[in-house]
This record gives sequence, structure tokens and C-alpha cells, in this order.
Amino acid sequence: PPRILTLEEPVLHMDHCIAFAVHGNPAPTLHWLHNGQVLRETEIIRMEFYQQGEVSEGCLLFNKPTHYNNGNYTIVATNQLGSANQTIKGHFLEKPFPAVSGLFSFQMQYTPKFLSVDSKAFSFQVSIAVGLAAFACVLLVVLFIMINKYGRRSKFGMKG
Repeated sequence: PPRILTLEEPVLHMDHCIAFAVHGNPAPTLHWLHNGQVLRETEIIRMEFYQQGEVSEGCLLFNKPTHYNNGNYTIVATNQLGSANQTIKGHFLEKPFPAVSGLFSFQMQYTPKFLSVDSKAFSFQVSIAVGLAAFACVLLVVLFIMINKYGRRSKFGMKG
């Protein structure tokens, strides 16, 4: 049956590499699990190995892994006589924005007075806000017209 000789933590060469060596006769088929799920090869993650007699040596290669690739990696070697597996933890990057627990996670035990308003008071507050916004818009339009009308004269009689 197959036997896993070595399984090493990820090391950065050209790509990140989880090196392994597996012994078995007949030659075992190899596949990987990531956190218990079957790992599919992509452009970012691929396996390269070569067979030398009864030993398969190689790497699980990662091209620029991120924090999503952190986790447990299990190599599974299987042939007609049995199977073997071994797991190693792969840690590539920290999460960019770790969750801060407790900083903003408070619960209100009571409702403040200024939040508990009835519908009449709320509609009055909205009408005040809309009136102030309309007044500000009118004021800005009047200022814009005055600046355009009287701001064209040069102080020294020069034409721009």
C-alpha cells in the first residue's frame, strides 16, 4: 500500500510549494483536499510530480496565494492495495481586515428620547429641513447671479 514519506509546510521558491514524497507499488494515484473538500487544479493551484521507481516526489504549487488559500491541505495516495493520507496546515497571508470583535457590537438597552418621535413631530421636522434646503438653494442661485453680473468688471480697467 502507499506510504507518505514526507509532507512539508509551504515554502516560497518561484511559487509557493508544499513538497511531498509518496512511496507505493503499484504507483498510487494522488489527489488533494483543502479543508476536507476536493481541491481542483487551476491556473493558481497545480500539482507537479515525477515518478522515480516506487517513489513519487513533487509539489503542490500555488501562484500568488491569498488568505483564501489558508487552511489544511491533505494529500491522499491510493492504489489497489490501500490508501494513505496526511494533512498539513498551509498559511500564506493574513486576512487584510481582521474582524474586530466587541468594538461596535453593543446592543441598545433603551431607545433615546430624540429617536422616539411621533408622526406629527417627524413631519414637522421634515418640513423644516426641506424649507431650509430650499432657502439655501435660492440663496446660492442669487449669489451666483450677482457674482456673474458684478464680478465681470476689472478693478484696473484691463480686459481679461
